[in-house]
Amino acid sequence: MSTSEATAAAEALADAELTAPVDTDHAVTALELFFDLVFVLAITQVTALLAADPTGHGLIRAVLLLALLWWGWTGYAWLTNAVDVDEGPVRIAYLAAMAAMLVAALAVPTAFTTNEFAFAAAYFVFRLLHLVVYERATREMPDVNRVVRRLGPTLMISATLIVVASLFDGPAQLAIWAVAIAIDYGGPLIVGSDGWQVSPGHFVERHGLIVIIALGESIVAIGSGAPHGTISVRVILAAVLGIAAVGALWWLYFDVVAVVAGRRMREATGAARNAMARDSYSYLHLPMVTGIVLLALGLKKALLHPELTLKPVPAIALCGGVALYLLAHIAFRLRNVHSLNRQRVVATIVCLALIPLALQASALVSLASVSAVLVALIAYEAIRFREARARVRAATAG
Repeated sequence: MSTSEATAAAEALADAELTAPVDTDHAVTALELFFDLVFVLAITQVTALLAADPTGHGLIRAVLLLALLWWGWTGYAWLTNAVDVDEGPVRIAYLAAMAAMLVAALAVPTAFTTNEFAFAAAYFVFRLLHLVVYERATREMPDVNRVVRRLGPTLMISATLIVVASLFDGPAQLAIWAVAIAIDYGGPLIVGSDGWQVSPGHFVERHGLIVIIALGESIVAIGSGAPHGTISVRVILAAVLGIAAVGALWWLYFDVVAVVAGRRMREATGAARNAMARDSYSYLHLPMVTGIVLLALGLKKALLHPELTLKPVPAIALCGGVALYLLAHIAFRLRNVHSLNRQRVVATIVCLALIPLALQASALVSLASVSAVLVALIAYEAIRFREARARVRAATAG
């Protein structure tokens, strides 16, 4: 499909009367959850790509892919936050975008080799549909429509560069990808935070659900990494330690952090709320999800041969993935509460310090060490901040 044909198809899907903008806070819809299923596949494919090529080169490719896919998903999160996509032509366009992302997800394992153009073309259509629908659906919201139009050029330049990159290979291809991603991520900073309209409850819920999806991929990695046939005691122990690590990441986000951040979002108004949505969720949730995906790689390899030492990239991913996740939490708190979470800084440093151990010890010992750090962190916070935690959760329950 050529660029002009893709544009014409997108406009045809959006030309009829569109549904009304959302002007009140609202819950995530079933259609949005359905849409996220293709993103689940995309994350799974990135993990599979990294597992098949656990090298530094493979790690760079996986991080670039995840950054690109994340920003595409984020665009649709902003769209559905402002516009009801569950009725009329918008629903058809939304489902068409799902199809485009499905094709892109299928091409992820070979997005830099044999299926570069298939991935690039599908991703281009995915981003084009987003822009066309967003612009047409917000015509009764002049402030939002204005910033969507201003953001459009950076979005389409980035998507076009991915198509151009499919004509190259090696370092040139990776360099073009990096430029495309930099342009995409820089667009909202250039446009600014004025003009957008954010429904805080929906925004917080949607991103919380995507964290759940990423954590689910880690659980899938435990299952897919376990050897077939008889399950040994080492494998059982590694699986238990793996679910303890994944459960700890869930606890660290949902127990208090997500609650406090959601409250801050609701208290903020205007440009301040928009900037918080952009910085805390669109930007800072990427390293969280990336950290979870890296942990998934470490778990997958650890379950396969828990008695052996992990290769360098899986070992670094196991410890460094958790460290990256915690570092994103530290930045998340700094952005929203303007204070430093010292115990998570310490835990981040300890996880990074475990990398030399992971390069020498068995996968089981490495996994036990990382899990122990996370459990100790949760225990410390639960005891040290018991009263504050109880107040936060009581206020939410009320």
